[in-house]
Amino acid sequence: MTAHVRFPRFYLTSPAPCPYLPGKRERKVFTELVGTNAAELNDALSKIGFRRSQGVAYRPSCLDCASCISVRVITTEFEPNATQRRLLRRHADLDVRGCKPWSTDEQYQLLRRYLDTRHPQGGMVGMDDIDYADMVEQTPVDSYVVEYREPAALGAKGRLVGACLTDRQADGLSLIYSFFDPTLAERPGLGTYIILDHIQRARAAGLPYVYLGYWIDGSARMAYKARFQPMERLGPEGWSRMET
Repeated sequence: MTAHVRFPRFYLTSPAPCPYLPGKRERKVFTELVGTNAAELNDALSKIGFRRSQGVAYRPSCLDCASCISVRVITTEFEPNATQRRLLRRHADLDVRGCKPWSTDEQYQLLRRYLDTRHPQGGMVGMDDIDYADMVEQTPVDSYVVEYREPAALGAKGRLVGACLTDRQADGLSLIYSFFDPTLAERPGLGTYIILDHIQRARAAGLPYVYLGYWIDGSARMAYKARFQPMERLGPEGWSRMET
């Protein structure tokens, strides 16, 4: 008997103002991640530039723009630069743990501080605690939340200063969304540290890549992604080494 194979159905969103490039309009193609092969489908789609959001995989499909480029760090070749080494030493005291994808009020309050400070005009600023719970908990793949806490005091949990919703894929870790407390002057560069920690985690697990989502050349909001070299970018001919 031939096994039944369910092929994904793809859909297009209506054009909307682009959050990264003024004057541009974005459109996305997406499909649902459902069924027993959801993880395998997500892995396959990630290799051609798709990202996951809850139970959906999507990628840009804009009519007049192709600026969004999928990028991934090559973990086996990555060597931190001087600034990154200083950050690794500075935050080496943090207690870093992977937790089940279950939202907490502590995580949500940290997210609110991050959004209100760093992205007050962003599309996620209206997210409430239910929206956050959906983002974390509605996952059909192998996901977890990595928490970054300051050292515990008197047996109590240390203060939560950073978190990242992460997918483990067949060939790497995919950072779905990371956030941190941007008001702590004594904890600079937490966003960079979270990426560095994931590169170390992926390398220790024998995973060759860390997926950072989309990068736009010339976008100040995405410039930080190009600092993690060597890196590959996805183009019409597939993945290739990113020139800097």
